[in-house]
This record gives sequence, C-alpha cells and structure tokens, in this order.
Amino acid sequence: MNIHEYQAKQVLKGYGAPVASGVAITSADEAEAAARQLPGPLYVVKSQIHAGGRGKGKFKELGPDAKGGVRLARSVEEVVTNAREMLGNTLVTAQTGEAGKQVNRLYIEDGADIDRELYLSLLVDRSVGRVAFVVSTEGGMDIEAVAHDTPEKIVTVAIDPAAGVTEADVATISKAYGLSGAAAEDGKSLFPALYKAFTEKDMALLEVNPLIVMKDGHLRVLDAKVSFDGNALFRHEDMKALRDETEEDQKEIEASKWDLAYVALDGNIGCMVNGAGLAMATMDIIKLYGKEPANFCDVGGGASKEKVAAAFKIITADPRVEGILVNIFGGIMRCDVIAEGVVAAVKEVGLKVPLVVRLEGTNVEQGKAILNESGLAITAADDLDDAAKKIVAAIG
Repeated sequence: MNIHEYQAKQVLKGYGAPVASGVAITSADEAEAAARQLPGPLYVVKSQIHAGGRGKGKFKELGPDAKGGVRLARSVEEVVTNAREMLGNTLVTAQTGEAGKQVNRLYIEDGADIDRELYLSLLVDRSVGRVAFVVSTEGGMDIEAVAHDTPEKIVTVAIDPAAGVTEADVATISKAYGLSGAAAEDGKSLFPALYKAFTEKDMALLEVNPLIVMKDGHLRVLDAKVSFDGNALFRHEDMKALRDETEEDQKEIEASKWDLAYVALDGNIGCMVNGAGLAMATMDIIKLYGKEPANFCDVGGGASKEKVAAAFKIITADPRVEGILVNIFGGIMRCDVIAEGVVAAVKEVGLKVPLVVRLEGTNVEQGKAILNESGLAITAADDLDDAAKKIVAAIG
C-alpha cells in the first residue's frame, strides 16, 4: 500500500525526522489560507499522486510549455495561481504512463535553502536477508539512471537486525555522503529513526529523494515515498487509514476484498490462473503469440467457487479485455471448483468476448464436464500452447 508524500512526512516526523512545515489541500479555495500558515517567502506547491517524476511531469490540459507537478512560488498569490492550474488536471509523468493521474490533492510546503541533494532509501535486501540503506550523493535524480551510469556512486549498508543501526553504520553512511559538522550530527539521530520507522511500521520501501543538506548545515527530508507490506497492514490500522483508494485501480481494490492477487496491465487478453509462476508463464505465452495480457490474476490454491466468480467479474469489467484465457493446473485447486465459478460468473454477467479454458489436474474430467454441459460458448484447450493459440486467434 502506498501513501502520499505529505502523509509519509507526518509518519516520519513522528519518529523525529526533520521535515518542513506544510499543509495539504484538496481545493484551490484553501490555498491562500494554507500558504499564510507558513513562514515564506518561498513556497513549494506539490502535486500529491502515487507516482514519481512529478517535477518533470506535464499537465495534459495545460500544454507542453506549462510548469510541472512541483512548483516554486515566491508569494501567496503565486501559490493560489498554481493551485488553480494544478488541481483537477491530469499530470503525466514517466511513471504514470500516457493516461496520467488526476491531481486531487496538493501539498503547500515551506521552501528550503538547499546546499546539497542526496539520495536515501530503505528496503529489504533479499540478497543478504536484511533491511538495507541505499545511499548516494546523486540526490534528486533517477536512482535507476545513477545505478546504470555510475554504480560506484551508490553505497548499500545492510543492517544487523539484532544490533540495529550502530555507530559504525552511521559512520559508513555519513562517509558515503561526505557529511560533516551539523549534518553529520543530524545523521546520528536521523538514520536510526528512519530504520525504526521502517521496521516498526512494516514498510516495504522508504525513499527520501532528495535528502538535503541545507545552507545552515542541517539535514532535511525534502521528499518522502513510503509503501507498506500489505500482508502486515492488519497490525497497523493507523497506517491502513491513510489509504487513498482514488489513487488505485478500482479493479485492484475489488480484488483485494476477495484476497485475489490482481494487477491491471495494458493488454487486451484477460487471464485467470492459479499460481504466480503459472500466471507469469501464461502472460509470457500470450506475448509470444503477438498479444498482450490485460492483467495478472492469481486466484490461489484454495479458491472457492465464489472467489473464482469474483475474479471473473473483475476481469470482464475491464473494457480493454477482448478475450479471456482461464488456465488452471489443479493441485490443491480443484478443476471442478474453477469450472463452477466460471459458469456461475458467466451466467451472472454474460459473456461478450471469447473465452478459452484450459484445465488440468485434480478433478479435471468433472471440470470439463461442467463446462461442456453449461451450454455456454466456452472453447476448451488441451494444453497451454493450444490455449494461447486459440485465444489469440479468437480475438484476431
């Protein structure tokens, strides 16, 4: 689960991280009052969407010469003007795709005198099985580009979970940044605080880009991106309450209610599969035969008839879906249960696109019989290759 920048900063502030004063708004009418709560004279007006690259993004409605999704303002009046331009319009960034995202919230923040921009993130380093700091002097840039072009500028510091962030870890991070004076002193409290926030709140990612050294020598968290481990949210009702469903795909929201592993994609063939590996193979073979999957949908090993029906409804609700491929290998999952769920869903929502079903494994004959006797226009397939060829041919 992702949260907005302003929410992430409030969480980190609760752990003692230095952040600027700011006010979140949802209406341009709130902009003046928000700005007057801040010291000024420099303000930053930030679009709040779940995507990176906001500063370099462009608003669809404002033309190519308009400013991006993060803007400096040097007066209250300029804050208001920017708020009116930005709210309600669609921001397109490198991470949103061409569709972009509508800006429904802004964060009006006090400006900062920046001396240096640094990069910091915390994540689970699976190569060592520990939470690790990833730090670089190249803040404010795309870390992927830094990793590709100048990997020597990225330093990874894995943290011993028994010891936590030690003085040696802090020293290693500070040396990688070249910190001294007040900034080095700030690091002694900031780096352990960020680690504590990450571990206590079951975060999957904590990214600060940039972490800045201000002209007065102190550190400040200038931007913050936080995502949480969805499997741990039951422990954190306070974090769960920060979820903004307007930023999520409605199909994915519905899928989460049924505990389905569903990710919306850009293709036109809907997929319903049991098992993540089989789902990946199914998507790969669809691409092999020249089409694109519309989703990743794993119904899991122990799905009920109702859960299967829900998955089918979610897939058919996508207007881009021109055909559906159901690919089930019945180990724990029984093929007859899948068949009953598919038939129930088709009878309820109708079948407006071609449907190809491949079943194999536990109770496969019973499953095939249920489909064959349903009277529905369902095409059976013998194996995955046969299934992919048939669904691709069916949609032309």
